[in-house]
Amino acid sequence: MPRPLLVTADPAALDDLLRLVALAGVQGDAVSDLTEVRRLWEDAPLVLVGEDLLDRLVELRLSRRDGVLVLGRDLDDAGVWQRAVDVGAQRVVFLPDAEGWLVEALADAVEGRDAPGALVAVVGGRGGAGATTLACALAQTAARRGSSTLLVDADPLGGGIDVVFRAEQQPGLRWPELAGSRGRVPAAALDRALPRVGELALLSWDRGDGAQVPVEAARAVLGAARRSHELVVADVPRHLDEVGQEVLSCAGTALLLVPAEVRAAAAAARVAVRAAQWCRDVRLVVRGPAPAGLTADQVQQALGLPLAGELRAEPGLARSLEEGVPPGERKGSPLVGLCHALLDDLLGAPLRSAA
Repeated sequence: MPRPLLVTADPAALDDLLRLVALAGVQGDAVSDLTEVRRLWEDAPLVLVGEDLLDRLVELRLSRRDGVLVLGRDLDDAGVWQRAVDVGAQRVVFLPDAEGWLVEALADAVEGRDAPGALVAVVGGRGGAGATTLACALAQTAARRGSSTLLVDADPLGGGIDVVFRAEQQPGLRWPELAGSRGRVPAAALDRALPRVGELALLSWDRGDGAQVPVEAARAVLGAARRSHELVVADVPRHLDEVGQEVLSCAGTALLLVPAEVRAAAAAARVAVRAAQWCRDVRLVVRGPAPAGLTADQVQQALGLPLAGELRAEPGLARSLEEGVPPGERKGSPLVGLCHALLDDLLGAPLRSAA
């Protein structure tokens, strides 16, 4: 993992920088020898320079680069600003005012992601609508297309989404072990600690007693998830608790899956109203078969939501799931075809290299 460069011979400044590096959940190279500074200068993702070595760095005439910050001592010292310019620094920061900003800058520099990944929530319009199946298939398809993808189980009463992939015995963190998370969770560390099925990362519940996860922990974990993955797919229960509300508020899009049935459409209308309170972009996916001939357009008109797609009936799907075949495994199936179409629409740049 890339390591920020901490350039200072001042013990007090070094203590401050090491503390901030620890808060960011990364490791840094603390250097006062100018030969070492020259060697590490170009490759460090971020350089933090103590004011005590500024003059000597100016004399080195190092190449100009982005990501150089100076840790100042006195806000009223005009000289530090000029010396920072001479060394090519982008900014002079002062503690403790800049602590929070510096922690974010350190973490962002190491993680190397300019913008967070997309978060798509999948919600069932009624019980048994198949939202979990769609969420799993969508995440599996995205991973096979080459997107770094995380599947999040936001339903503590759902039995654990890892069971769908027969991964319940795989080592790795589950929600209860992340319940104490606060602030900024190191994204790379979270990604390494999660169970995986092929290229797909999973964040599920365990088989415990359904311990509550505070909304602050969910917010911190979701932030790290989006910083470490191009796509996060979340299976959200229709009975929204605080964590479900947090997921929807972070989601760019929520997909509401509704069977083509009159009662299902009536139930989904209530779910749609609640989901729209937390997510601005709620789209409809209509699932067949339609016992009474209800069309996707009719469901769309009844709910007043944009139609994202229609899932045709797929004989044998329920049996395959019961036999342990994960959603998205059946190449060429209506479910996989819908997932490709949804991903093309949500993420753009269609790529179907492996499915």
